[in-house]
Amino acid sequence: MAHNMEIGGELADLGEFGLIKRVTAKVKIKNESTIKGVGDDCAVLNYPDKRVVVTTDLLTEGVHFNLVYVPLKHLGYKAVSVNVSDICAMNAIPRQITVSLAISSKFTVAAIDELYEGIHLACSHYGVDLVGGDTTSSLTGLTISITAIGEAEDAELTYRSRAKPTDLLCVTGDLGGAYLGLQLLERENELFRMNPTVQPQLAGYDYILGRQLKPEARTDMREIFKMLELKPTSMIDISDGLSSEILHLCEDSGVGCRLYEERLSFDPQTKKMAEEIHINPLVAALNGGEDYELLFTIPIGEHEKVRNHPDITVIGHMTSKEEGTLLVTSGGGQEIPLQAQGWNPLKSD
Repeated sequence: MAHNMEIGGELADLGEFGLIKRVTAKVKIKNESTIKGVGDDCAVLNYPDKRVVVTTDLLTEGVHFNLVYVPLKHLGYKAVSVNVSDICAMNAIPRQITVSLAISSKFTVAAIDELYEGIHLACSHYGVDLVGGDTTSSLTGLTISITAIGEAEDAELTYRSRAKPTDLLCVTGDLGGAYLGLQLLERENELFRMNPTVQPQLAGYDYILGRQLKPEARTDMREIFKMLELKPTSMIDISDGLSSEILHLCEDSGVGCRLYEERLSFDPQTKKMAEEIHINPLVAALNGGEDYELLFTIPIGEHEKVRNHPDITVIGHMTSKEEGTLLVTSGGGQEIPLQAQGWNPLKSD
């Protein structure tokens, strides 16, 4: 499973100017708001009568990704996706990104080409312009920092802070898959490390592997909300696990919540992998993270608009702050306080 980066020319031979020229050669401007992209001291952007949203995300080798089993092309794509996801959580349109790298001497020109192939693919898919960044050397591996810029009308923007105690809590897609995809990769990597002749057993798990290696930001939801004539009262993307994101919404909005276990849906591959490693898929959803679905609240009177939507599930409702932030379990309906690190049934009162 080892990722081969011992091919291609040396980065030192290319030099910083040569590297910048190489990784920006494929850049084509797609957005009218991009007046000047790469090639000057600063990018120049124009957003007349719009609100501009900005987000930054940092990915570090050994902390956020393991290059033994993460292809660099997938890593480049994912690095863009996770930033675009934050723009989606504001109900805004992603327009531009900057990409900064700290690169160690173990990386070849071919390896950086592969990384940028994923970055350019994501830019094309999401319709964003690469307008700048920086490169520097690293003593410890690879670090990627991406800043994403988006736009929206002021009335369209959603925040974490405007949920009401009677609102419904909704989520897009399904949860837990990215965490279980990671568990699968870690398991197979450990088996490979112990015996390099063993081939990884990944067949039948393409969905959860894709959820981990190549997540997609929910850029489609902005148009879906428009079509449903629906504006979320609050919204956040699920990067750190459902528990943490619910607690963010509750804290910022000054409300409580009841999350119903029975309302959560899981992909069959997620359930199968959870069974293999003897965990409840609920734990993966609550604590796993990296699903990059959208968690949002809507007024209770808007329930009919989402009730039959195939990609939106009502999973709970907001309450007064005094009622707490609770998981209501299936079956007996036991109420358990949500925690930022997931559900801990052994925690004493």
